[in-house]
Amino acid sequence: MSKHGKKYNAVAVKAGQGEEHELEAALKFLKENQIAKFDETAEIAFRLGVDATKSDQSVRGTVTLPHGTGKDVRVIVFATGPAADAAREAGAADVGFEDLIAKVQGGWTDFDVAVATPEAMKEVRKLGKVLGPRGLMPNPKTGSVTDDTATAVNQFKAGRVEFKMDRHGNVMLPFGKLSFSVEALVENARAVLAAVKAAKPAAVKGVFIKNCTVTSTMGPGLKVAARELAA
Repeated sequence: MSKHGKKYNAVAVKAGQGEEHELEAALKFLKENQIAKFDETAEIAFRLGVDATKSDQSVRGTVTLPHGTGKDVRVIVFATGPAADAAREAGAADVGFEDLIAKVQGGWTDFDVAVATPEAMKEVRKLGKVLGPRGLMPNPKTGSVTDDTATAVNQFKAGRVEFKMDRHGNVMLPFGKLSFSVEALVENARAVLAAVKAAKPAAVKGVFIKNCTVTSTMGPGLKVAARELAA
């Protein structure tokens, strides 16, 4: 017995499980066959041809989505002085140092992105057990450790998304809402594809992106045609 409901199963059958789809056609299908009554999030997942046990084959990066994520991104900033003031002016959801560290240590994680100045990182590193498992630890590679806090806040709020490979060699991230136009979703998805390709470690040989799937919060996964990945 399937664990999904009748509506999901009907859409999955209609999609043709295992069949390959052109990216635009796949996204159009998801838009036209929404299952939930709320505005579902569009997600893209990659199965990478890497050895996830080797640190020199780790994949991580950021992508700025041309049409944003469709959600209000809550950015917090660990900083003091002018960097803290700049972050507040840029619209950060919360800004602080010792007080904010204590708040997060207490279990508060009601935010999407954490930014820190290099100076603040000396103390923020202590939050590893709280932020690490949630993928929220500031990192220089993703632009979330910087003295230019205003630019970082603006970029993340505008649609800059971090991605990181999991321990199985998979990358999954949101790239918009199903209320977006097909064109906007395609452009956002292509931006993600280009960013993941650009993050290919030099140590990886052979096929880097083994397969790619697009889905929505409640919908089935649609496999993207291999030729789209090679383009």
